[in-house]
Amino acid sequence: MIKHKQTLLLLLLTMFAGVASAQNNTNSPYTRYGYGQLADPGSANSKAMGGVAYGLRDKNHVNFANPAAYTAVDSLTFIFDGGVSLQNTNFSNGTLKQNAKNSSFDYVTMMFRASKWAAVSLGVIPYSNVGYNVGKTTEATDNVPENVLTYSGEGGLHQVYLGAGFKIIKNLSLGANISYLWGDIDRVLTENFTSDTQFYNFVKSTNVSVKSYKLDFGAQYTLEFAKKHALTLGAVFSPGHDLSNVSTVYTQLGNTTDGYTTSTKDTVVACSIPTTWGFGATYVYDNRLTVGLDAMFQNWADASYMGDSEALCKRGRISLGAEYMHNPMARNYLGHVKYRLGAFYSRPYYKIDGERAADEFGITAGLGLPIPRTRSIVSLSAQYVQTQGKKESFLDEKTFRVCVGITFNERWFFKRKVQ
Repeated sequence: MIKHKQTLLLLLLTMFAGVASAQNNTNSPYTRYGYGQLADPGSANSKAMGGVAYGLRDKNHVNFANPAAYTAVDSLTFIFDGGVSLQNTNFSNGTLKQNAKNSSFDYVTMMFRASKWAAVSLGVIPYSNVGYNVGKTTEATDNVPENVLTYSGEGGLHQVYLGAGFKIIKNLSLGANISYLWGDIDRVLTENFTSDTQFYNFVKSTNVSVKSYKLDFGAQYTLEFAKKHALTLGAVFSPGHDLSNVSTVYTQLGNTTDGYTTSTKDTVVACSIPTTWGFGATYVYDNRLTVGLDAMFQNWADASYMGDSEALCKRGRISLGAEYMHNPMARNYLGHVKYRLGAFYSRPYYKIDGERAADEFGITAGLGLPIPRTRSIVSLSAQYVQTQGKKESFLDEKTFRVCVGITFNERWFFKRKVQ
């Protein structure tokens, strides 16, 4: 039986890792800027709670947002956790509207207790996603014929991490993740004169290939009082640093009459990621009600992208969430269902014409559905996210996203008795 479980987990890991390398989960024109749309860390239960994670301790889920939380897992449990998302986005700039649908990999992780005072986790999670295709047609004038300008891009960055959490004293845990950060971002600018061969068409394709590392450190302290009450304070820190990367620029200029001239150039360009600070507090009552608040800050204004140290803005996010279970001791199924709600406000790092481009608001809800006769859980969440352009000419986005997470929670490490 254990052999079959191991085979199943290996197949699922391979499947999710393949999806991670092959799919983008966005069609947002805002991903023209920087590394694209940054992924917010958190498993399915966190996503349904507005992204609350830094102070969250849940023995049934892998909280890779704060590695100190790994110590919440019990000594007999092996957890395998994976999630995917489906989303529908409406885009509008005040006059034109467009719709796009996407599916994406969210994460695949596993966690187990290594000793009485230590736990280990590893997994594959996204860092950013790029996906857009926008164009502009300029009408003909007396001197210049009609031309079409197109911007397109795809790709993103991914992380493979190995982490550990350590229980220092009874109520204090510390942890760390070390990640291999890699990926390619491709952007293409095309200008075509469709009706006049006297003008030269132009194509510029830029590829940025990143191979680097990322470190995350976390801490959690839990204060228990009045028997049924507990308050956990969490903090995370991720140091910023320069990335190891190579940029390849391909250009093509010409027309069908005179032919085309092409060139390719490889250069090392300055790219970096900023320091991240995160803080959270979570209150738990009687193992039934959980309420959490998180705050995160990244100073992208001090980071560089493609050699530009002023390409991006400071980024921040505030999240609020709650989870309720009616009765963990109940014999009926509904007593064990977890109900989740949340909301968040964030300021993305996108910058257009030297100004902050947008604000972001979101509300979330979800369910944690136990699988009968097992300790495993199916987590469903729905998110409504509105990205509001700071100017009337900037794009507005309204996204409805459904996330599905499956947590295989198995007792693998207990000793069987032979009679």
